[in-house]
Amino acid sequence: MNWHTLPIQKIYELLGTSALGINSEPAAERLAQYGRNELEATQKNPWWRLLLRQFADFMILVLVVAAVISGLLGDLTDTIVILVIVVANALIGFIQEYRAEKAMDALRQMAAQTATVIRDGMHAQIEASQIVPGDVVLLEAGNVVPADLRLFEVHNLRVEEASLTGESLAVEKDREIPEGKDIPLGDRKNMAYKGTFATNGRAKGIAVATGMNTELGNIARMLQEDDTGTPLQKRLAVFGKKLSYIILLIC
Repeated sequence: MNWHTLPIQKIYELLGTSALGINSEPAAERLAQYGRNELEATQKNPWWRLLLRQFADFMILVLVVAAVISGLLGDLTDTIVILVIVVANALIGFIQEYRAEKAMDALRQMAAQTATVIRDGMHAQIEASQIVPGDVVLLEAGNVVPADLRLFEVHNLRVEEASLTGESLAVEKDREIPEGKDIPLGDRKNMAYKGTFATNGRAKGIAVATGMNTELGNIARMLQEDDTGTPLQKRLAVFGKKLSYIILLIC
């Protein structure tokens, strides 16, 4: 949903909320429906399992078998070259997966612990994990943005969004709908995203996405995907497997 393109009244209708927030009862129902406002992590693998996974590829197994056969035939040069290639490939894959897990830990640490919302018409401080779509969240300087927010009241708010856009300078926010289509994340001035940091001013915003449905959640999901190869890489893997079968048949 392109929340940044919708008038605020339309968002009120879609989320069943208002500038005064929601009540505790519908908040509890939405928490059961959408889940906690947290980044979900898959089961963490120990380092040795990550390393062993690098040797599970079909082509790697073929190379290991080739190295063993070369060693048995007394061709130590080929054996050493093949083993160096296999080990180098395993180390590169291990480092990439290990860094991905560390990046996931870093994303989880970026999440806000508490937040101020309007519940039952009153300001209330709650755990950030309890925020649901439709909640009105209050932001001020020094706060970590606890969810993806559509801002509707802004007073000199500036937000550092380096964690999402790479932009080192804080971005000035407003409540106006940006013009144009396919607007980049960094140009959506009427939005504040989970995990970013308010450096100046204050604002009110409606939580439009929580947990893994946020932009930060999308990054976390990509980090945890097992199959992240490009179409070319996938086609090359299939081609390599077929080529291995042909070579084995010839041998």
